[in-house]
Amino acid sequence: MTDGVPAEDPSRAGAPGPAHDDEVAAWVRGLGLEGLVDIHVHFLPERVLRKVWEYFDHAESHYGIRWPVYYRWPEPDRIARLRSLGVHTFAPLVYPHRPGMARWLNGWARDFADRVPGAVPTATLYPEPSAASDVAEALEGGARCFKAHVQVGAYDPRAPELDPAWGLIAEAGVPVVVHCGHGPLRGEYTGLDVFERVLERHPGLVTVLAHAGMPEYDEAFALVERYPGVYLDTTMVGVPFTEELMPAPRDWPARLAGIADRVVLGTDFPNIPYPYATQLRAIAGWAAADDRLGEPFLRAVLHDTPAKLLDL
Repeated sequence: MTDGVPAEDPSRAGAPGPAHDDEVAAWVRGLGLEGLVDIHVHFLPERVLRKVWEYFDHAESHYGIRWPVYYRWPEPDRIARLRSLGVHTFAPLVYPHRPGMARWLNGWARDFADRVPGAVPTATLYPEPSAASDVAEALEGGARCFKAHVQVGAYDPRAPELDPAWGLIAEAGVPVVVHCGHGPLRGEYTGLDVFERVLERHPGLVTVLAHAGMPEYDEAFALVERYPGVYLDTTMVGVPFTEELMPAPRDWPARLAGIADRVVLGTDFPNIPYPYATQLRAIAGWAAADDRLGEPFLRAVLHDTPAKLLDL
């Protein structure tokens, strides 16, 4: 047990990738990388983060499964853990659930990036009259990644208030990490078919489908094929915890081989119910499972492609 979380299955010993967090940095260096670039990490104002963690405390009633937050630590300790893992750049994503919150979160995220080396400035949006001006202000302030959480925000991404905001983000070429799949819970406006209406209006929007769109994996691959600016992030995909809930397709590595340059590292740190190394081990397993992937795929996913999206 670690921090009240069961240890990883010992039967996975010898699997590709790092077995524990203390092996991650050396494993990354062994790939010839200067470090990891994680496009899906969460840092939030303290009172907001406490509410998020309280929600996960009751995960059994929400999802039917325990979800103990593995890195339920003070902010300095969480930042230190990312550095010890060799994460040299990360996107600290924020997201609102009510009007008037996006602009405040954007200011907080900008201040966080100013004081934390390795954190890129991020921003978010919400369907309200100020959406376009909020996005414009964030872009002028240097935002290099946006987050849109359709499920938590419980909003329609096709809302007319958001249309000019999507246009501004598309024109700037800044990526937006969008949680629009039905996992872990279906929402009124979740579904990749819903978000495709946004892409139809803004086909140049650089979109990172959070959690690879789970559980709508087939639809996610279809969007990657139809829109050159659509990417998948690895967040929680293929790890034992998620495989019990929303397993990836059995031919996942073979399918990734066809879009190897459209996959980026994401983890959901710190809100995951297992060690960071677990996600890297899943990605390493995909790379080892198909001869078309291997170490070039790992270097692309873990560093090169997210670095390109974040304009490093």
